[in-house]
Amino acid sequence: MTAPSRQLALKSSAGRWVLTATVLGSGMASLDATVVNVALPRIGADLDAGLTSLQWTLNAYTLTLSGLLLLGGSLGDRLGRRRIFLLGVLWFAIASAGCAAAPTVQVLIGMRGLQGVAAALLTPGSLAIMEAVFRREDRAAAVGAWSGLGGIAAAAGPVVGGLLAGMAPWGWRLVFLLNLPLAVVVILVTRRWVPETRDEQATGRLDLPGAGFAALGLGALVYALTEGPVRRWPVSLAVTAAAGVLLLVAFGVNEHRRRDPMMPLTLFRSRQFSAANLVTFLVYAALSGALFLLVVQLQLVVGFSPVAAGSALLPITAVMLLLSARMGRLAQRIGPRWPMTVGPVLAGVGLALLSQVGADSHYVTGVLPAVLVFALGLTVTVAPLTATVLAAAPERQVGVASAVNNAVARTAGLLAVAVLPALAGITPAALADPVLLSNGYQQAVWIAAGLCVAGGLLAALTISDDVLAGGPDPATVAPAGVHPSLEPPVPGR
Repeated sequence: MTAPSRQLALKSSAGRWVLTATVLGSGMASLDATVVNVALPRIGADLDAGLTSLQWTLNAYTLTLSGLLLLGGSLGDRLGRRRIFLLGVLWFAIASAGCAAAPTVQVLIGMRGLQGVAAALLTPGSLAIMEAVFRREDRAAAVGAWSGLGGIAAAAGPVVGGLLAGMAPWGWRLVFLLNLPLAVVVILVTRRWVPETRDEQATGRLDLPGAGFAALGLGALVYALTEGPVRRWPVSLAVTAAAGVLLLVAFGVNEHRRRDPMMPLTLFRSRQFSAANLVTFLVYAALSGALFLLVVQLQLVVGFSPVAAGSALLPITAVMLLLSARMGRLAQRIGPRWPMTVGPVLAGVGLALLSQVGADSHYVTGVLPAVLVFALGLTVTVAPLTATVLAAAPERQVGVASAVNNAVARTAGLLAVAVLPALAGITPAALADPVLLSNGYQQAVWIAAGLCVAGGLLAALTISDDVLAGGPDPATVAPAGVHPSLEPPVPGR
């Protein structure tokens, strides 16, 4: 932690440069996810990749990021947040160049996994740097500026991604090359303006066994769930799934027994913390699974261009930027229970409307109204949900509580992208048959709508209105775990 006498004011020249470095650094990861979602059909066509390969193009990134996110925060606390942040940015740039040059989808998937490792190093440092460097009275404003500027970058992502992917069959490669000049700017600004900070009270060894159990367990389980339906569940995949479950159980046992765990299980003694994270899991599983298929449906069935498909989701980001702070203040005034109940149900209604998007749909009449309803539901949910997670944790553990919530959201998305197509009967052959794809898409989005409604009902039964008393102001808390294709999530340290 920087000495109080040397902490920066947000409006100072140095403060603005620190904000610039953290926004651009975290924005690289969110922009990349945005663009890749939009470019998936072009990647499939150029590299002759089927549905399973496209799933892994997303999941390889999310898997390594989810499994190593908490470890990345711990490394920054111990070895220096600036140092680990810079390492993550440099690694991300190198992996992005590898993605752009990938000759096959298998190489692309491997490079995406390396990108996820890099993101696990740089994203936790983004907010941790601001918490350590800025004066206490400026931190909430800094986080608000970080969230708003990051949201603008994410909003531009689908349009930029669509334009680049639509330039030529190989245009998707430009999506990854876009990260290289951004990385150069971030490295130069960080080296010049960002001071080094670390947690001087951090003790104990790094929880490497926990990180290993989490990454290997998630990897084995997601691999089995993705490949199993395609290969009709041979014994080897059933064994892989069982091994994944056992490794995740071992992760829990490890965290329980360690004196310095990566994810303190004591956090889950709070009923509010556990319930809010379960709501997060349900809502973001629905969000990730549905939007993964929506972008494919818009391009392969409705006939949208990449840029049009990417732009179709812009209203979600716009509504969140306009209304998130207001919804946060409302939750502070009336309590989070009703916003966390009504919001997911409303998002479920929006997804139910999106399930009707088909070959004859027009954007203004068939897509936009559903997107707006979904966006409103998500906006009502996110700020109260994040504030509840943070308020339910002890103040000294707010950073790790935010990281846990982020990891829960990303793991939910990871499993949804792996499982939802199979549950809806979407096979690799469906990508070449608009009728099969559309039927499967409709079923999948209805399942996602049900998950959202279940999240709202769970909140109604478990969330207390007084949990925010004395907690953080939801209007100044950036959303944790917001889908990476819409807005950058807020990791903890």
